[in-house]
Amino acid sequence: MIHSSGSRSETRPQTLYEARLIDAGDGTELSTESLAQRLAQTDVVVIGEYHGHQATHLLQSQIQAALYRQQPLQVLSMEQFNLDNQAAVDAYLNSETGETEMIEDSSAWDNYRASYRPLMEFARQHRLPVIAANAPAAVVRCVGRTGPDYLNRLSASDRKQFPDNPFMDTPAYRKKFTAAITGSHGAADATMRERMNNTYKAQLLRDNTMASRILAARDAHPDHQVIHTTGTFHSEEHLGTVAMLRQRAPEVSVAVISPVIWPADAEKPPLHENRNKGDFLYFIQPLPEEFLDKDREQKAMSARFRRPTKDTCQGDSP
Repeated sequence: MIHSSGSRSETRPQTLYEARLIDAGDGTELSTESLAQRLAQTDVVVIGEYHGHQATHLLQSQIQAALYRQQPLQVLSMEQFNLDNQAAVDAYLNSETGETEMIEDSSAWDNYRASYRPLMEFARQHRLPVIAANAPAAVVRCVGRTGPDYLNRLSASDRKQFPDNPFMDTPAYRKKFTAAITGSHGAADATMRERMNNTYKAQLLRDNTMASRILAARDAHPDHQVIHTTGTFHSEEHLGTVAMLRQRAPEVSVAVISPVIWPADAEKPPLHENRNKGDFLYFIQPLPEEFLDKDREQKAMSARFRRPTKDTCQGDSP
């Protein structure tokens, strides 16, 4: 539950469904309604998430509805669908397919029903556009595998899906990404540095594509407010997709709402050290640890990023 506006958030969330929504500037706790009132005139509202966290997805749904009450001209933009699956999303919104058909046709994320169904159903019930904002997964994978020149192998029509300057970035984002990928070890040799650079370019392709899709949605739906849902790495500290939005359209107003974990052993909310993550923050409980065995964790991470043998990229040698 989100408490009323005007107080300071001093109570740690009690369940994995709860969030404490605050103004990052002064630490004042907000209700979803008071937040929506503040954001009623904002062009793009970006809600960062930890994928699969119950509190994140409940809060996204609450904010979506509260913003609609302030501004019913609304567009939902989602990282969780790729642009090459826009037709499948539209078919469902137009009641041409059922939910399972849409999930199959759009390659929806495995947690669609548990996490994103409420957002989609709100848009469908109110006849609001939904934008499949992310870059096609196969192209992102091949850029990460072979480098940014992969886009030059695509047909002219496929290449037109992507924005001009699709690898635009900022130094701060590169630094953050490198730290997240390499930790304290760094990229030790030329091969590792090349792989990391390609992985970073794949990340930039996502961010620039999402920014471009958001701006295209604004052009297609004048005077509509865009709500964009995305993993928090793409938006916190106003980096990633948000930085690309600002570079591509500095006149567009953007507000960032970012999640912050409130550790179980912390009595006070961790506001000071996280204040720069967004214009607004929401404190949530940590999810359970996935692994306590570091070797098993490393093997699992390697398996997640290992390329299936059936996956190929255009121009691969036979």
